Amino acid sequence: MRSQIDTAVTQSDYLELTDLWEASVRATHHFLQEEDIRYFRPLILNQYLQAVDLACTRDVQNRITGFIGIAAGKIEMLFLHPDYRGKGIGKMLVQYAVEECNAKQVDVNEQNIQAITFYQHMGFHIIGRTEQDSMGKPYPILHMERNKV
Repeated sequence: MRSQIDTAVTQSDYLELTDLWEASVRATHHFLQEEDIRYFRPLILNQYLQAVDLACTRDVQNRITGFIGIAAGKIEMLFLHPDYRGKGIGKMLVQYAVEECNAKQVDVNEQNIQAITFYQHMGFHIIGRTEQDSMGKPYPILHMERNKV
């Protein structure tokens, strides 16, 4: 496993990123319905990835193992391949976002307890809650901000 951040993510990586997103969501977002995954997949591929600054990690075969998307000081997405969870990749990507991109906020699905706990461990705390996600779907969102150090 490589242990550096790759910021040279290009549009040619988008399909691999979207496949990783889907694998990650299926492993961690058990509250989502199949139709939600089918709904979001083309949005991820065709809109959301190009709307953020991306960074990723890669294995020795150059396959993407995790990625983060940041926009305007906010972590907009963080997804890890299920085979690479618990190996420090998420921590490395968040540290990059905080230290190099000045990210201070993140929104997390309230049902994703593992993500909430992870972000709290990384110094974020809950500052608000909305009943629906940004698409108006009934998935409550917790708004988190990084503690000042």
